[in-house]
Amino acid sequence: MKKNMIYEAQGKRIDLTQLTRLYPAATVDVHGELAQVSLEWAKMEKKQEVPIASYVLIFDIDPLGEVPNNRIELVYESEEALIEGMKEVAKYFE
Repeated sequence: MKKNMIYEAQGKRIDLTQLTRLYPAATVDVHGELAQVSLEWAKMEKKQEVPIASYVLIFDIDPLGEVPNNRIELVYESEEALIEGMKEVAKYFE
């Protein structure tokens, strides 16, 4: 029997069988402009502190090398909540 690969969170249904990329990111506030950066970059020690506005788990379903027009993002208020979301998704791949 095939395992159910539909992940539901934050009112979104994500078919994990269509996934091409899955990665965490952070939304940072740079002089009033919001930008997404890698979680690793956001956590690096910097001379100037960059405020993190939110944490994001990004699901891309477009083929690799194409512009991700069908990206699904789940937004979390803390890194701990993001990690918990990542653990929930990881259970589908066990």
